[in-house]
Amino acid sequence: MNRLTTSGAGYDLARFPEDPRDPFRAWDAADEYLLRHLEGIDGAKPVDLSGSVVVVGDRWGALSTVLAGHRPVQITDSYLAQRATAANLERNGADADAVRLLSVRDTPPERVDVLIVRVPKSLALLEDQLYRLAPAVHPGTVVIGTGMVKEIHTSTLKLFERILGPTRTSLAVKKARLIHCTPDQAPVRTPSPWPHRYELPDDVGAVAGRTVTNHAGIFCAERLDIGTRFFLKHLPVRGGPERVVDLGCGNGVLGLSAALANPEAEVTFIDESYQAVASAEATFRANADAGAQARFVVGDGMAGTEPASVDLVLNNPPFHSHQATTDATARNMFHAARAALRQGGELWVVGNRHLGYHTQLRRTFGNCTTVAGDPKFVVLRAVKR
Repeated sequence: MNRLTTSGAGYDLARFPEDPRDPFRAWDAADEYLLRHLEGIDGAKPVDLSGSVVVVGDRWGALSTVLAGHRPVQITDSYLAQRATAANLERNGADADAVRLLSVRDTPPERVDVLIVRVPKSLALLEDQLYRLAPAVHPGTVVIGTGMVKEIHTSTLKLFERILGPTRTSLAVKKARLIHCTPDQAPVRTPSPWPHRYELPDDVGAVAGRTVTNHAGIFCAERLDIGTRFFLKHLPVRGGPERVVDLGCGNGVLGLSAALANPEAEVTFIDESYQAVASAEATFRANADAGAQARFVVGDGMAGTEPASVDLVLNNPPFHSHQATTDATARNMFHAARAALRQGGELWVVGNRHLGYHTQLRRTFGNCTTVAGDPKFVVLRAVKR
């Protein structure tokens, strides 16, 4: 936990789930720059926050917690960001309902007077959210984006300008910038170009030739990523009634492949991204056999899964948290999978060879077998003894 200090107060903030080993803070220089600008500390006139305030993409709830007195609406694709926001509000003595928590799948507010955008890593997610919010923006809306210099590109500014109106950036401060956008008189009301759909290649087993639905913001939304493609060629061949989990499901092609290969399986798709779970459900509904059983869960990994209740977990873990490289997510996924598996249950993982997941799996499970590998990727199998 760390303390964010503003001109008016200090705030104890943490990411979620809170981990004493986590070296990363719940905010960065981009958040600080934005908050100073809102207060007028950088020489500009303080921003009037008496109207409808919407905060998009607040990564760990730092912005929403500081602005809680203005009762903002937070819009995020991240379940973990929502949990972090709720925990940080409680930690700092704010009412639980001081911030209205919406996902990117929810209907946005009808009117926005101040729109704050924490620029996401995914340009597609930014595009989709600007399209969805454009009808609520009016000529008097104050639109401010924030991000680190490495996160703000010409393409970022062009999106704001094309969808909302004329856009400029600030000078860089501590490697962070602000984006200032002046909405046009007639907000854009055309629909978002998302979701995107594509057909899977012919060499990926049970899902070959199937059409995948990808909502904005999920990893490799316009094509099948090469790690998943390699994994699909080496998935286990199983039969009979069993419970399978596609952990960190993305668009759900791993779980769909398991369901098509074994019609008796019950597959649960889990991701912390609302867009990912929506993509997985759309992909499954369009391709699964009649009567196929599936559950779709937005959550903190397998935290809500009954212990010793799962036969097989399929996992392509992320190794980035926003811009930071970390194995914390994979490590948590491996531990949660072991707790959820029955005796003899198996965790199958694909990852970049250099990440060395075999070491963590041996530490967690006491065993690890290499199923397949190429110069870039490796498929690993661990069994709960």
